[in-house]
Formats: sequence, C-alpha cells, structure tokens
Amino acid sequence: MTETLRRGYPGMKSVKDMPVVQDGPPPGGFPSVRYARRIPSTGPTGFTLFAVGAVVMAYGFVKVGETNKYHRALTREKVEARTALYPTLQAEEDRRWIRHRDEVLEREAEIMKDVPGWKVGESVYHGKRWMPPAKPVGVWNDAIAP
Repeated sequence: MTETLRRGYPGMKSVKDMPVVQDGPPPGGFPSVRYARRIPSTGPTGFTLFAVGAVVMAYGFVKVGETNKYHRALTREKVEARTALYPTLQAEEDRRWIRHRDEVLEREAEIMKDVPGWKVGESVYHGKRWMPPAKPVGVWNDAIAP
C-alpha cells in the first residue's frame, strides 16, 4: 500500500477499494462447543446432609433429655438425704450451741462478778424479740481469753 502515500500514482485509494474476502465455516460446520458445567457428583446431596444433620440433632436432644432426667434424680436424692438428716444435724448443733452458751455465761459470770447490778445472760438490747447470734457466741471472748 505504499503507492497510496504518493499522489497521482495508481493503486488503492481507500479501504473500500479492497476486494471482499470472508472466511466461512468448514464444510459440515464447526463442532459444537461444550459450555455447560459437567462436574461429577463427588459427595452426598444437600437433602442427605440435611437429613443426617437432623438425625444427629434429634439424637443429641434425646441424650440431653436423658441426662437432665438423671441429674434431676440425683438432685432429688441429695435433697431427700439432706431432708432426712436435717433434724439430727440441727439437734446436734442445738446441743453444741447450748453447751457453748453455758460456757460463755460461766465466763461472763466470772469476769463480771465485781460489777454491781450486772445480771449474767441478760440481753444488752432492749427489744423483746430473740435473735440468734450471727456469729458463734464465744468468738469475741476467745480472742481475749488467756
């Protein structure tokens, strides 16, 4: 196409002067193109996975229910045992408390014998209602005792 660069020389002046040459398909046509995804099935289907998951969860819920029943039975047994033992333990604690209170009253009588008008065992509070001590009776005296 070098002749087109020089004016006045014969040759092709435009692209439109080029002969039309077009490729066509081969005889019988082109082979078909595979465009679909053809991935082989390599595992269980979604429904199978869902079903297996549901079965596993159902089994787990059953086991949790059985375990809850077992723990409730153990707790009930423990409560019944404590309920059966409570009167005995309370009686022992009452006897211990009375012995300890008597010891404390004896020590109070010994310590306060020289104080006129002191009544041993009389409450220092003016209320009528009796309240059990929050701490054992002799806790404060034990720190002072020789």
